[in-house]
Amino acid sequence: MKVINLSEQNTILNRFVSELRDVDTQKDSMRFRRNIERIGEIMAYEISKTLNYSPLETQTPLGTSITNVPVDSVVIGTILRAGLAFHHGFLEFFDKAENAFVSAYRKYRENHQSFHIHIEYIASPRIENKVLILTDPMLATGGSMDLSYQALLTKGEPSHVHIATIIASQQAIDYCTRNFPSDKTTIWAAAIDPGLNEAAYILPGLGDAGDLAYGEKE
Repeated sequence: MKVINLSEQNTILNRFVSELRDVDTQKDSMRFRRNIERIGEIMAYEISKTLNYSPLETQTPLGTSITNVPVDSVVIGTILRAGLAFHHGFLEFFDKAENAFVSAYRKYRENHQSFHIHIEYIASPRIENKVLILTDPMLATGGSMDLSYQALLTKGEPSHVHIATIIASQQAIDYCTRNFPSDKTTIWAAAIDPGLNEAAYILPGLGDAGDLAYGEKE
């Protein structure tokens, strides 16, 4: 399985990640969402380089032009709700893609010290032999991503899976490496952080991306 850590490259992406982490910049929820979108756009561009291409003849006012264009059918699958802005960034580039949504969240037990991942809702087209891009801004344990993937498999078997995240923990990277098909999965991360705290939040991370983007929930 290929793991691509984009923070190892010197690109403008790193500035957007830095702003997402910054406690002062986080006070501007509009900028927070926009930076998530920007990272989605950059990551979509990087993923587009891995697709299959074929020449397309285009008629211009003065003649014809041949351009290599992607021919894969793409499905963007996103975990709600923090993933909405991230999804929009991908859709800006993959504007012809189909879309899937999964509601996966942490359901805490009575002691609030532990939780299990709960899948509540799924809406998806058929994904058989299509390129599936699974997006979630924060990849903490890998559990939500895995369960969402298993839920989407009820809609068919994709030809390739791209796991796209902004900040991942090393534990989540290891978990996904163990649990996703290694021969057809690529993990893309804007940054990989070393660990998790007792509540399974990424350290240093950035906090709760969903709350920062869309407001606190009960």
